[in-house]
Amino acid sequence: MYRRKTDTRYNVQMPTPATFLKSQKTQVRHTLNLAIALGLSNGFLLIFQAWLLAQVVNTTIIEKLPLSASMHWLWLMPGVFVLRAGLVWASEHTAFKAAAVIKRRLRQELHQHLQALGPAYLGSERSGEVVTTLVDGVEALEDYYAKYLPTMSLVVLIPLSILVFVFPVDWVSALVMLGTAPLIPFFMILIGKGTERLNKKQWRKLARMSAHFLDMIQGLTTLKIFNASRREADIISRVSDAYRRSTMSVLRVAFLSSLVLEFLATVSIAIVAVLIGFRLFYGEMDFLYGFFVLLLAPEFYLPLRNMGTHYHARLAAIGAAEKIVEILHTPVPVSPATQAANEMIDTNWQAIRFQHVSYAYEAGRPAIHQLSLTIPRNRCIALVGASGSGKTTLSRLLLGFIQPQQGEIRIGEQILQASNIQSWQQQIAWVPQTPHLFHGSIMENIALGNPEASREAVRQAAKLASADEFINALEQGYDTQLGDKGQGISGGQAQRLALARAFLKNAPLIILDEATANLDRHSEQQIQQAVEQLAQHSTLLVIAHRLRTVTRADLILVMQEGQIVEQGTHDSLLAAQGHYAALVEQFIAAEGAL
Repeated sequence: MYRRKTDTRYNVQMPTPATFLKSQKTQVRHTLNLAIALGLSNGFLLIFQAWLLAQVVNTTIIEKLPLSASMHWLWLMPGVFVLRAGLVWASEHTAFKAAAVIKRRLRQELHQHLQALGPAYLGSERSGEVVTTLVDGVEALEDYYAKYLPTMSLVVLIPLSILVFVFPVDWVSALVMLGTAPLIPFFMILIGKGTERLNKKQWRKLARMSAHFLDMIQGLTTLKIFNASRREADIISRVSDAYRRSTMSVLRVAFLSSLVLEFLATVSIAIVAVLIGFRLFYGEMDFLYGFFVLLLAPEFYLPLRNMGTHYHARLAAIGAAEKIVEILHTPVPVSPATQAANEMIDTNWQAIRFQHVSYAYEAGRPAIHQLSLTIPRNRCIALVGASGSGKTTLSRLLLGFIQPQQGEIRIGEQILQASNIQSWQQQIAWVPQTPHLFHGSIMENIALGNPEASREAVRQAAKLASADEFINALEQGYDTQLGDKGQGISGGQAQRLALARAFLKNAPLIILDEATANLDRHSEQQIQQAVEQLAQHSTLLVIAHRLRTVTRADLILVMQEGQIVEQGTHDSLLAAQGHYAALVEQFIAAEGAL
């Protein structure tokens, strides 16, 4: 039960899904215990109800007394019914609250851990699979905590309570119950072993199908253009059909197990009934006690049958928890353990220094190798190089998304890896080549990094980014609601909103991944002027793909194979006739765009 498996990608020991699920219940142990106590109270009332009914039937039919002789029993029964219904509701409601607490906490932990892992991890995972885990995966755990765990306790407590009352009045039936009861969980576990394997397989298929379907939806435009949509639809159809067949195989095993459990319970009840019937016929047993035991016999096996039903909730939860465990136990890039581990980055830094920094996404293939460079404050630095030269990796290191595997990054005199990364990220504004706009108003999207900003400050930032004019032309202006990923505006307009977001944050360091992409020449010139003004009191690192973006930079860094091979101004690098001069020829040949 406590075996662990090793994730070969990260070389870390992970608990099994079953162990992980059990460990989560400690945070709601008292709530679950209350649900179990309520269920057990309902069990005692059930025994009392059977005794009342047996008394009424025995007095009225066997002893042939008038109904008035049983009225004191009959008046109690409606109260028992109502009280039992209330206990059942309270028990289920309490168990649901416990499950809700665990689901809410797990989702929070997953979100926080994914944030800590950063874009580098999410880039290596399929979005659909992660989304399925966060939504359906966590949701699949509800029945495990709300139904399976309480049932597992009641399956022992209620039958034992019934046996306590049955043994004194009919030890034969009690022995039959005691002897047949273990057969039900035995066969349930025997069949459930195969079902557990099928459930895990089924969950993986669902995650893969969700990921594939999301990929297709996101790339629908590309599929249409290349006439591949019908072919992809056929693939989706085949994947869905394979999932349907595997679902039916799981259901087949589930129905088989239910049939076996129902058959065993029915046969056991029949044995008890036959034995009681024979003894009543021969006068060896009093009717009151025989009828009382006969009423309790189905209730004795009911928790065992419920366990068989809810056992499948456990199997589904184990299948869903497999990916949850994998995510939560993926190690977060850890900073060196120093006393300054939580030290805030000083905002008055004068330079950023990379000192012999190395990073590799795969062993033996370094993206950056022994890189050393200095980025002075309040300067415009252009980063150029061929695709795969390490520009994006350098920006990710600077953004704190990934940590150097060798060397160190210093912000002023502070080591970035040993400091509070969040305090550093608060000093950075980032404009990627394809900015992400969220569902919400234009005002909310621009004020993302500074939600306390006034409306006038937002308008001023939009003016600097040449976005104010097109925003005012919209029917609702700054209150215009955008769809997911900026749906409703053009790519160039989305780029200007991202720039306005950066201008509003007014950070000491601004990283622009070709901020003027998707813009016309006039807008590009306006933004370039605004960027130059911004550079007077901020450090700009521009990942450049266009020639006109780099010519006015204070310093140009030329990257090749993860290292800085040249640095200087535009004119000095051209005169050197090295790598930069060759890149400029490529820029010109491509009409100014790489």
